[in-house]
Amino acid sequence: MADFANATEAASLAVSFDQAGEVEKAVECYRTAARLLDRVCSHVSPEKQVDLREKVKEYMKRATFLEEQKDRAQQEESERVLQKCYFLMQQALDADEENLKDLALQLYTQAVELAVSVKFNEPEISSRIKGLAVQALDRAEEIKGIKKLDILSIRDPQQPAMSPNRAQLQREQSVHLKVTGKQVYTQEEKEVLRMTSNINNNCFLPFMDIDLSEKFQYALPFEDRASELKLSSKQAAEFDGWIRPHEVSSDPKMIVGDHVDCFSIKQTIVSDCSFVASLAVSALYERRFNKKIITSIIYPKNKNKQPVYNPFGKYMVKLHLNGVRRKIIIDDRLPYSKHGRLLCSYSSNKNEFWVSLLEKAYMKVMGGYDFPGSNSNIDLHALTGWIPERCAIRDGEADFNGDALYETIRSRLERGEVLATVATGPLSDADAERTGLVATHAYAVLDVRLVNGVKLLKLKNPWSHLRWRGNYSELDTVHWTSSLRGQLNYDPDSAAQYDNGVFWIDYASILKFFDVFYLNWNPELFKNTYCIHQKWDAGNGPVKDAYNIGENPQFTLHVQGKGAVWLLLTRHITQIDDFRDNKEYITLLVYKNGRRIYYPYDPPPFIDGIRINSPHYLCKLIVGDSSADRYTLVVSQYEKSRTIFYTLRAYATCPFSMAKIDPYPYTRTIKGEWSGPTAGGCENHRQTYPNNPKFIVTVPESRNPCHLVAQLKGPKQYQMGVDARVESLDDPSVTAPFLRESSGAYRSGFVVLELRNLPAGKYILTPSTFYPAQEGPFFLELKSTCEITCEPRS
Repeated sequence: MADFANATEAASLAVSFDQAGEVEKAVECYRTAARLLDRVCSHVSPEKQVDLREKVKEYMKRATFLEEQKDRAQQEESERVLQKCYFLMQQALDADEENLKDLALQLYTQAVELAVSVKFNEPEISSRIKGLAVQALDRAEEIKGIKKLDILSIRDPQQPAMSPNRAQLQREQSVHLKVTGKQVYTQEEKEVLRMTSNINNNCFLPFMDIDLSEKFQYALPFEDRASELKLSSKQAAEFDGWIRPHEVSSDPKMIVGDHVDCFSIKQTIVSDCSFVASLAVSALYERRFNKKIITSIIYPKNKNKQPVYNPFGKYMVKLHLNGVRRKIIIDDRLPYSKHGRLLCSYSSNKNEFWVSLLEKAYMKVMGGYDFPGSNSNIDLHALTGWIPERCAIRDGEADFNGDALYETIRSRLERGEVLATVATGPLSDADAERTGLVATHAYAVLDVRLVNGVKLLKLKNPWSHLRWRGNYSELDTVHWTSSLRGQLNYDPDSAAQYDNGVFWIDYASILKFFDVFYLNWNPELFKNTYCIHQKWDAGNGPVKDAYNIGENPQFTLHVQGKGAVWLLLTRHITQIDDFRDNKEYITLLVYKNGRRIYYPYDPPPFIDGIRINSPHYLCKLIVGDSSADRYTLVVSQYEKSRTIFYTLRAYATCPFSMAKIDPYPYTRTIKGEWSGPTAGGCENHRQTYPNNPKFIVTVPESRNPCHLVAQLKGPKQYQMGVDARVESLDDPSVTAPFLRESSGAYRSGFVVLELRNLPAGKYILTPSTFYPAQEGPFFLELKSTCEITCEPRS
């Protein structure tokens, strides 16, 4: 009975140790309990022996399982250490090849330290680790120029010093484009970029060359303090915990094979269909044209510039955000379901993680997985930097040319000049059920073909299931002729066997059921670029620019030759609420003259932009033989309610220059009033006009010509104007620039008089209403390039 009591106690201890994860103690207690119960069996009845022997088997089985599990864990840990050593060696070799000796020495040293810090039971792994350690040690000694390297004396070295030019923030966007102006940003621009680096309570600094030396290896697996992103409600309902790739894959990789595969991408329960569609078209472009536009933004990389799995768990992603490329750091922890699946987008190849990690980086920027949704213009620009354009589908409207849009997409997609997605608008439940389409949903455009006069598009649903059910779907038995099947290499019968979300659809159905094409254009279409980052204070100018745009940000564009100039206005967004409910309607107005514009429609704009609440607005300008070569660009809003930060970027096939039209440095505001006899009206009323208020403006002697702008603001119910005449000049030998100047036609509530190249002297300004006896207050605002004085004339 003592053996039975001891066996019972040993079994109880075994269970306790088992639950606590103390494997060795649990195994010892299970085996002890089994041995003692086996001895008890010879002293009990045959009936009890059966039950006891079952317990013996159960305890031995559990002990064996725990030992095997421990061995597997040790084996996996050994392999992970081996992966870390390989990773460090690869990073060291790459740094070595780039002649970054300090960084290479640091990485070689870390590889050696890791190799000697762990004991391995497996001879094969031990041998491989030893070989790597010797190789790293030899190269480290060679770099340091010494015969021996004392491993025990090595401490964590500081990040290697970088040359100043590697740490400089420059205006460049693409190595393929020439920057047509100063490379270095102004202090004002740096402040704009700094202010908009804080996005959703995380700081994402502009990406610089120095970031290519980012550290990716740590003693413990890397954990990003902001990496446990807020989950969506659907995720939260299934959530079990955060897992790393090696916990769900025996051989995790960033990319499996030589290229990423658009067909392996699958969206789950994160509401980011436009982002997943963007990944799909980018992946297809990489495979089709062998140019890395999506994998190039993931770090670390190997010597072939291919992103690699990092066993230390840290990654860096380069995204185009708020005007520049920015650096996003994440760890590799991913949300996992209690049902044993990833709760994020993923690759159908279970060992491949580039989809999940890119999505995590983007969701970190957007404030979490509870993402309200976006559009592919925004997402593709963030991923690739390609130029976004929104093309609304307005079938039946006079100014919409559906045939031209189709041919543009077909021909440019074929040449690799554009990435395209298409999105539905609201659909009734009946239409959604009948068509197989999802309301307000983005689809990747994989191919556009014109076959036997039929316009077709090949689309992919990011869900990787649920397809179009209409004309030219796999269910269509009428339109799929043998000729059409052969030319498209498509068998609808085979396609019907497996729903992967990929389908063909005719263009007529696109026009009927879809709302918008999102096109992102390859910047390599252009040769030159320049960008300006600016702030527009809420207090500058009227809330609405319906009658006065003189206070709006303005830029001069000088085109030197013939060609295309595309102008991209991007408003910076820093809060998810702003993204969720964007109330800022922006646009760009283009005028032909290159000087400051004051009235929205005088002169009439050459291009009158449409105000949209997207962060991006694209304006296209074609310059021919008879075109103007100087233009004024005016940033405009529907209603200016708050300060905005923005970037204006130009792309051109010909040389150009672009610069901000700076406001006049000196401003004086005079408050006046038309009252009683001083409400004299315009010059048509000769007897009363001289009674209007008059102001003497004194222009001092100046090294540079003085320019003056007089802005008259008054009651909107009155038509008003302002006149100027020369009172006297300081130098009698100088010819007066004018005898009398007028603001022109009288206008309601606001009028401007611009006087340029004024010599030193005195000038009289007379503000007036059109009719006499129109009483009320007014403001005369004088802006000038030199410091003037202004006094009422008695």
